[in-house]
Amino acid sequence: MAAKSSINDSSLKHANNAMSAFEQETAVSQSPFHGLWAVTNRELKKWYKTPIILILSLIQPVIWLGLFGKAMNFGAIFTGSSFNIPGLNIPKAELDYLSSQIMKQTFGTTDYFSFLAAGMLSFISLFMAMQSGMSVVWDRRLGFLNKELSTPLARGTIPIGKVFASILRGLTQAATVLIIAVLLGLDVSHLTVVGVLGTFAGIFLMVMGFSSLFVMLAVRSSSQDTQMMIVNLLNLPLIFASNAMFPAKLMPSWLQPIVRVNPVSYATDISRQLLLGSPGMASLGFDFLYLGLFAVALTTLGTIVSWRFLSR
Repeated sequence: MAAKSSINDSSLKHANNAMSAFEQETAVSQSPFHGLWAVTNRELKKWYKTPIILILSLIQPVIWLGLFGKAMNFGAIFTGSSFNIPGLNIPKAELDYLSSQIMKQTFGTTDYFSFLAAGMLSFISLFMAMQSGMSVVWDRRLGFLNKELSTPLARGTIPIGKVFASILRGLTQAATVLIIAVLLGLDVSHLTVVGVLGTFAGIFLMVMGFSSLFVMLAVRSSSQDTQMMIVNLLNLPLIFASNAMFPAKLMPSWLQPIVRVNPVSYATDISRQLLLGSPGMASLGFDFLYLGLFAVALTTLGTIVSWRFLSR
C-alpha cells in the first residue's frame, strides 16, 4: 500500500513538473520578443551567406573613400602651383600654414579626406537603413510574409527583427569604412576607444530611426518599384541636405534650417567631434538627445503601424 502511494506521489510530481515546463514554454511563446532573433538572423543570412553581396557591400566604401575622398583634395587649392599668382611670392612654409588654417576654419580639420570619411560613416549606414524595407516587399511577393503571420510570432516582432538586422549591417559597414579610412590617411590624432564607441552609438540611433521608417513604408507597399522610388527620392536629399559632404555654415541660408533638422547631420556631427576633435554645430549632449528622440519616435510609430497593418 505504501509502495502504491509512493508511485502515485511520483507520478503526480512528474505530472506537475511536466505542467510547469509546458507553462514555461507557453510563457516564452507569448512573449512579445519571442522569435526576434530568428527573424533578425534570417535577414542577416541573406547578407553574410551570399558572398557576392557581402563583397560588393565592402567594396562600395573603398570606392567612395579611395576615389571621391582622395579626388576632392581641397587642400591642394592653396598649395603649390594651384596657388601660384604672378607677382605674389609666398614662401612655401607660410603657404602651407595658410592652407592648414583655411582648411581648419572651413572643415574643422586640416584635410578634406578626414572630413569626408567621418561623414561617410553616416552615409553608408543610411544607405543600409534605406534597404531594410526591400526585404518586406520581397517576403510579401514570395509568400514568406504570410507564413510568418501564421506562426505564433508577435506581429511587432517582424518589423523589429528587420530593423535590428539593418542596424547590425549598418554598424558593420560603418566599421569597415572607419578601418579603410584609417588605412587611407584619416587623422587619428584624436582617435580614442570612447570616441569610436560614441560614434557608433550615434549611428545606431540614426539607423534605428530610418530603418523603422522604411520598414513601415514597405509594409504598406506591394511593389518593389514603389519602394525603390521612395529610396531614390529620399537618398540624395538626405545626403546633400546634411553636413556629410560639406559644412552647413557655408550652405545657402534657405538650406541651413533643413540641414539642422536632418538626423544625418547630427550623426555626422557626433562622428566629427569624437573622431576628429572638430567643433560641432551643436553640443554632443544635444546631438544624442536629438537622435534618441528621433529613434524612439520612429521606432514606436513604425512598430505600431506595422503591427496594426499585419494584424488585419
